[in-house]
Amino acid sequence: MPQESAFGIGGSIQPRVRSVVGPSGPKATLIGNSGPCIDIPALNALALRSLVSLFEVRENLFSRSLTLTKDGFYRAKTSRRRTMIALLGLQRLAESGRPLPFDVAAVRDVLLTDTNWVSGLGDLGLLTWLTAEIVPERLCDLFNEFDFDKALEAYPDGRQAHSGGLALFLAGMSHARLAGDGSIPDLTDVAVDAYHLLLENQGESGLFGQAGFARSLQRVFCRRFGTFGDQIYAIYALSTFAKAFQVEEPLASALGCANSIRALQGERGEWWFLYDKETCRVANRYPVFSRHQDGTAPMGLLALGEATGQSFHEAINKGLSWITGVNELGNDLRNLERGLIWDSIRPKRRTAQYWEAFLSLVNISPRFRQNELHIRQEVRPDHFGWLLYAFGKQGLAKA
Repeated sequence: MPQESAFGIGGSIQPRVRSVVGPSGPKATLIGNSGPCIDIPALNALALRSLVSLFEVRENLFSRSLTLTKDGFYRAKTSRRRTMIALLGLQRLAESGRPLPFDVAAVRDVLLTDTNWVSGLGDLGLLTWLTAEIVPERLCDLFNEFDFDKALEAYPDGRQAHSGGLALFLAGMSHARLAGDGSIPDLTDVAVDAYHLLLENQGESGLFGQAGFARSLQRVFCRRFGTFGDQIYAIYALSTFAKAFQVEEPLASALGCANSIRALQGERGEWWFLYDKETCRVANRYPVFSRHQDGTAPMGLLALGEATGQSFHEAINKGLSWITGVNELGNDLRNLERGLIWDSIRPKRRTAQYWEAFLSLVNISPRFRQNELHIRQEVRPDHFGWLLYAFGKQGLAKA
């Protein structure tokens, strides 16, 4: 049995994000010297209300999105991938002992009964992760249904070595390893292969490019630039891989990436959109997504903090305060009246995003005026799934 690593695999730390239970909706609160802190149970309650709005009862799945238009809300078709992420968050919330307004078993069965929708390595990773967390007794069936040994070559995001797909696949296998009772196949070889492919996308800066083997026209861009999702999924996957397989090396890579994105975090707590791994710079700031501010960033950084003992709570709290109105527009993205958290802040003109990316190559950072930005009034179930996965164990507000 390998010895416990110097980074503290398997150890526990005090919660990195403190919460204050208030009688009403979420609000920012100052606690000591830690900066703005969010009422986490109330934020969880708002996420749950948002998921209720997104649920399609007839299909037992969550809609891909709801968008507020001048004619009212437009509901997109259902999404199995985003439903999986929503279920992961709901499972975490259920662990707090609070009843859920959904039949989780029925939704789960819709996803597991017909798996023809799995079209990528990331999909398979999420499905494995979900099975391990909710119904680990069905892991053997999943491994019999899919050929995991050939998955890296079977799916496009595996063949092109997409960081996001590799990270979700590695996270899924790591959770299967943690949940397995010895009856599932040995995952070591394919997990190590995925790990090495992911590391090949990491630059000396610690940042990850989007893909290692993209098609020729995209290769230069994808190898050099990576989204925030590429960074944070890699951080979470490496942290979980280290714990599941009892190895220390992945934590150094995860810390390198985490320290880089923390150093590049915006003054108001923004987790920016696109990063240049060669220069360790932000290549494109917008859109800034709420799901990164209150969902994926806390999920990844808390997992890494638990594995290493290092604290990321200041960066997490700054990101959370951005949601409450400490942002470029000075607007709260939580709509308490509708029970929703809006999707993002972004430029009104899409061309502005491409122009910023181009200027970043010549070391110029354009400034956006307030009247050039707007709030995208859309909601997605994966946003609230990641939020609850990060914070669901802290339960719901009493009111």
